[in-house]
Amino acid sequence: MSDTTGWEAAVREHRERKDRYLARDPHSPLPSELRDAFEGLDYFPIDPAYRFELELHEHADPETVTVHTTTEGERDYLMWGEFRFDLDGAERTLQAFRRDPDDPALWLPFRDGTNGEETYGAGRYLDLEPEEDRTADGLWVVDFNLAYSPFCAYSPAYECPLVPMENWLSVRVEAGERTFEPPE
Repeated sequence: MSDTTGWEAAVREHRERKDRYLARDPHSPLPSELRDAFEGLDYFPIDPAYRFELELHEHADPETVTVHTTTEGERDYLMWGEFRFDLDGAERTLQAFRRDPDDPALWLPFRDGTNGEETYGAGRYLDLEPEEDRTADGLWVVDFNLAYSPFCAYSPAYECPLVPMENWLSVRVEAGERTFEPPE
């Protein structure tokens, strides 16, 4: 099995686990009356062009940023560093956030040209864990094929942070989850 095939299989397995969670888990954000008819999320095809191995350019003095939520609330995050990558012929930058300076995980929210039509209107997220999303030489794996919609895309009962303007991309990211359509 080639490295690409193994990576694609891991993305497929991740998607299957997410669909099982949404359909069967008691903590699923799907309203219980939708779970029996739920047959899985719609995803863009897996595309290696949306998988990057990147250095995190950490900010010397991470700024606290107040992020608004879908229910008019607010949450504070630390703007920890930025990822720089080439997409659609130009260099792009996304800020990576942490809730707590002692938590090594990164939150990478983004909006792009697919939002509102093909993907959730408020944006999508990537969560990066250092044990799982780092290469042997310390780079972070930023894989938009794993981009997901926040829980508020499935139910208005959830409060979700909105994507800060620093992470609004002017291009389409045709990777990851598409818009959730409730089963009939």
